[in-house]
Amino acid sequence: MAVSSSVVFLPVQDIEKTTRFYRDQLGLPVVLEQSGGICRIFDSGCGYLGFCQYGDGRPIPAGSKGVCLSFNCADNDDVDRHYQKFAAMGLADEPPKKLESFPVYSFFLQDPDGYRVEFQKIQTEDGPFS
Repeated sequence: MAVSSSVVFLPVQDIEKTTRFYRDQLGLPVVLEQSGGICRIFDSGCGYLGFCQYGDGRPIPAGSKGVCLSFNCADNDDVDRHYQKFAAMGLADEPPKKLESFPVYSFFLQDPDGYRVEFQKIQTEDGPFS
């Protein structure tokens, strides 16, 4: 199968708030706008996230039991650097820690729609995240 990239599309309530969060605060560039700007695709560096303000009342799969968007960092120090940056902006509360349920060192933010955003280092010695 010849796939050149992937985009995960998620619904949002307000595309402008979402853009301010992902572009202006997290630093992800917008690489494409569609449908008059109500759908925007952001480049994470290793894949794409698409957010669309559909306007059809569809639910936002967010919160503690919804979607979690995880960004993989180079090492624990990189996780710590991201935390310091976002904590200074008032976006991150709890400092990074090693999770008990998964072999990761991470911290979480919440985007304007309640999606959990994680910055993590997967603690493995093999595979694509080592």
